[in-house]
Amino acid sequence: MRVLGIDLGSREVKVVIMTAQETIEKFKVSTMSFYKDYSNFVGKVVVDIDKLGIGETNLKISTGYGRNNTDLKEFEPINEVKAHVYGARYQTGLENFILLDVGGQDVKAVRVEKGMITDLDLNEKCAASCGRYLENMANLLEVSLEEMSQHYQDPVELNSTCAVFSESELIGQIAEGVEMDRLCAGVNYSMYKRLQPLLTKFRGRKLVISGGVAYNQAIKEYLKRDYDQVISLAEPQFNGAIGCCYYGLLKKEKGC
Repeated sequence: MRVLGIDLGSREVKVVIMTAQETIEKFKVSTMSFYKDYSNFVGKVVVDIDKLGIGETNLKISTGYGRNNTDLKEFEPINEVKAHVYGARYQTGLENFILLDVGGQDVKAVRVEKGMITDLDLNEKCAASCGRYLENMANLLEVSLEEMSQHYQDPVELNSTCAVFSESELIGQIAEGVEMDRLCAGVNYSMYKRLQPLLTKFRGRKLVISGGVAYNQAIKEYLKRDYDQVISLAEPQFNGAIGCCYYGLLKKEKGC
């Protein structure tokens, strides 16, 4: 049985096809390209699955920001938290953990016990603790995200809690001649400090990180101060789409 999972994110759309044995295919496109190249507009956005060129699938599950305002015929929509929890369970084999998902424009912290969601908190209002903040700061420093993410020692202090004001503060530090390594570390540490309040009530031994920030080595080093084990998923950016597929496979297995 082939299951199709689509995560319609604010920045990118992730597509995964799985069977009970393996992941057959996965790819991502920008959200703008997805709507332009794979959709039609007939009063609302209607996605043309045939244009994806993925062949026949037995079950289709969708999640993400666009799942409710996009016409995905034959799809069952599930909420993002559920999708990401199912994805983390599939990728780690764990049933008890804290999940931190840092997306381009939101952050989710979820406690999972015996495979069930027992508590969660979201930040959807401020960009300062999201992936977009890191992208903007890397652009300001004229370095790649990968390069910036390596630095965590001796961070310069960035006190502003606002993403916009943080940029001005960083420019001031650049003007004072602060070394690039410390500037990069300062950006990463300021991101960690913004995540801390969200994670305060989510203490536990195992922290699983999904989303693009899972590639940030510096933030993982900081998080190791608070958790016994910090686990990065093998496919952190595809986690929501993988979770859709795994949810569909379990549902089929149970005969639902």
